Amino acid sequence: MIRLILFILCCFFYSSVAFAYLGPGVGGGVIAATIGIIVAIFAALFGLIWFQVKRLLKKRKEKKEQHQQDKID
Repeated sequence: MIRLILFILCCFFYSSVAFAYLGPGVGGGVIAATIGIIVAIFAALFGLIWFQVKRLLKKRKEKKEQHQQDKID
């Protein structure tokens, strides 16, 4: 087991020349994807929280209207 872990670590730390070019578009794509993921998470959380709050406010409003209706009668 230790040999396997050591082998995997050696593979990770061994570097070789790649002869590859990553242009500036790759950096922009990574930044855009990261921002998109963060916005999607916040939008999902906002949606989950907003619908619960909206339902609570609606129930409160209906209860208040019913209470006022009972006073009038």
